Amino acid sequence: MHAKDSAPWWRSAVIYQVYIRSFADGDGDGVGDIEGIRSRLAYLRGLGVDAVWITPWYPSPMVDAGYDVADYTGIDRRFGTVGGAEALIADAHGHGLRVILDIVPNHTSDRHAWFEAALAAGPGGPERDRYVFRPGRGDDGGLPPNDWRSTFGGSAWTRVPDGEWYLHLFAEAQPDLNWNNAEVRRDFEKVLAFWFDRGVDGFRIDVAHGLIKQEGLPDAGEAGDVLQPTEREDHPHWDRDGVHEIFREWRKVADRYDGDRTFTAEAWVSGPKRLARYVRPGELQTAFNFDYLRAPWDAERLRAVIDKSLDALGSVGAPATWVLSNHDVVRHVTRYGRANTEGRGPRADVSEPLDLAMGTRRARAAALLMLALPGGAYVYQGEELGLPEVEDIPEDLLQDPVWERSGHTTRGRDGCRVPLPWSGDAPPFGFGPDGAATWLPQPESWKDLTAETQENDPGSMLELYRAALRLRRELPALGEGDLRWHETVPGVLLFSRTPGFACAVNLSATPFELPAHTGVLLASGPLDGDVLPHDTAVWLAV
Repeated sequence: MHAKDSAPWWRSAVIYQVYIRSFADGDGDGVGDIEGIRSRLAYLRGLGVDAVWITPWYPSPMVDAGYDVADYTGIDRRFGTVGGAEALIADAHGHGLRVILDIVPNHTSDRHAWFEAALAAGPGGPERDRYVFRPGRGDDGGLPPNDWRSTFGGSAWTRVPDGEWYLHLFAEAQPDLNWNNAEVRRDFEKVLAFWFDRGVDGFRIDVAHGLIKQEGLPDAGEAGDVLQPTEREDHPHWDRDGVHEIFREWRKVADRYDGDRTFTAEAWVSGPKRLARYVRPGELQTAFNFDYLRAPWDAERLRAVIDKSLDALGSVGAPATWVLSNHDVVRHVTRYGRANTEGRGPRADVSEPLDLAMGTRRARAAALLMLALPGGAYVYQGEELGLPEVEDIPEDLLQDPVWERSGHTTRGRDGCRVPLPWSGDAPPFGFGPDGAATWLPQPESWKDLTAETQENDPGSMLELYRAALRLRRELPALGEGDLRWHETVPGVLLFSRTPGFACAVNLSATPFELPAHTGVLLASGPLDGDVLPHDTAVWLAV
């Protein structure tokens, strides 16, 4: 037995992110749902992933696409029922797929019973202590308690009729919880147990770095940019030391269950060393590697991020996880098709010329690079189809709260959230059973990118992902393990892994002569004999 067969599954897993509203529609209302996911489990199994992470499916007013939760142990009627969720978990397990849910502990919806009780209780009541309420500044308390800014734009404070202000680091409809409150801590541990009892294999923790605020709530002293993470290590509300105590308690809950239940942190922090604190022994198992996601298409920068990540996470015995796209950032096919290839959240500069052919070529190479690195990886739905960002959604159809709160200066994240194209030659491309219009419009050009069109086309992005994921499962060198760099010409990444595997990626403009090898396992594009063209990656047997 190879070591990776006996290690916990999450140390080398490839996890597929299902953005539930946009994955598949089971009831024909144009919005994805639980039955839609159930209908596509065979597709996911055939793709070769190990698990699915499902974005929030709880009852919600949908001010922020379900990240404003009104009941953590229910299912929104648009998505299905708790019984349907239990059936999905069982079906997924039958397909050999694990299920990870999204949990949103930093804030609730303003429609959550806790917040409604807090408003009704008035200042000083124990119900209000579940949230962060404060008197205002100024003679009449008419100024916010401090200068904190909402991640979505504007002040992070809203005043209620009795004169107090409440904190919301995101939308006004997402009041922040007070994690110094013992009842909040106990209730979330009950939520974890509720879903673990129903068979879920783990949780992705939204805003894991935000739960603890600095005593006294001092001014932050920074304007901040919409949806841009801070680089500071002494921030009054991001990445405070106290969050780690919470996650140590959560780990104890997970460890009561069999089957290697797992947590993944969404923690936007200043670098890999800070990230490693979340995955120390006895805390969370893995954390998203946003430094990798944000790295530009540049060999030196990518290698530096890979090295720092492996060093920092390895120092605490945790595996790295790699990610290229998610529901909050510009899709990497589009990102890599512009001169500035850094991951910049939802702020693509559409004035920059876009070369989609180049972006697609680079995205193919990036997939082979990511899937060859030690540790685990995340695939965001549609990246296996090569979907680009949709940058021309009409303004009157935009739904991300960022659009309104930024004063219509930032279009937000809708462009990476457009429903998937499954089949057919016109929208809605088989998204649902009866052709209802999708909740965000799909481009006509996606007829060439449907799963059906790409099926069995050896040159398609879908078949590249299937081949890479199949090899990753078969080859003992891939998944968790070692990595050894080989010095090469500028602009080329070359590394080997034991036993008998090498990966070369040419990010330069000059063709690269491949090293000695016994065979080509997989290439992201055509090779010229033993020469690797620019923006191409290859897996070699050595």
